[in-house]
Amino acid sequence: MRNLTFKKFGKWTALWMMLGLLGLAVMEAEAQSKRYYLPAVVGGKPAAPVCDLPNTTYNALTINGPALTVDPERDENLNLGYRGYEANNAPRKLVVLGVVHDNKAPQFPAMFADRRTPALTGTYQRYRWDENCDCPLDAYSRWEATVLGMGVSPGETIYTPDSGYDIGGGYEYMVMYAAETRVTLHIGREDEFYGYVIYIEDVCVDPDLLGLYRRLHAAGRDELPVLRGHQPFGKALDNEVKIAVRDNGSFMDPRSRNDWWQGR
Repeated sequence: MRNLTFKKFGKWTALWMMLGLLGLAVMEAEAQSKRYYLPAVVGGKPAAPVCDLPNTTYNALTINGPALTVDPERDENLNLGYRGYEANNAPRKLVVLGVVHDNKAPQFPAMFADRRTPALTGTYQRYRWDENCDCPLDAYSRWEATVLGMGVSPGETIYTPDSGYDIGGGYEYMVMYAAETRVTLHIGREDEFYGYVIYIEDVCVDPDLLGLYRRLHAAGRDELPVLRGHQPFGKALDNEVKIAVRDNGSFMDPRSRNDWWQGR
């Protein structure tokens, strides 16, 4: 009797195991079939914008005086992105701040192929810097705005502003700093912050210009890239590019009609 019971138990065990295996096979088949209904997902980051500008070459000139020895990625004077700024509610319009002070000052309409007065899409205040902690202090300024956002189309070619200055060979700007999304330009041959210094943000910088800057910086900055007025150097990353301007160290109001938008 015990042998007969054991044999029956063994048969039932084998049967349940077979049914279990069959169930697993069915579930696997269903799972395989369901995978075909999942949406296709393309992995990885979005493709980087193509910033190469055709028929454009870049040159360099020797600097006057000593070269800076700071790390540009962590210097608040060279790198506006490191200094930082915050949005505010200043009027998004050109403003009159006194008379024309310099008829050779850089003119921002030349940043666009059609030399338009763009829609002013954002106003910001740059941070003042605390040298003791090497950190931002506050956003106080005598001006309502010190960084200006201008409306553009993504991929639109961006140019340097025009000016009435010549720093040598018909060039108007020395590139003090360049990164993938920003440049710092100086109307002057000094590797310092005398005169006009212009910061342009949210631009995909032509990799040829970026490569030249990085090679010259690594070589000691005895030479730096130079640009002419209304020379293309990159493409807009999105719907806004930003600009800030300093005059002898002080950040100015980039909305000033009688400085940077003369005749507008």
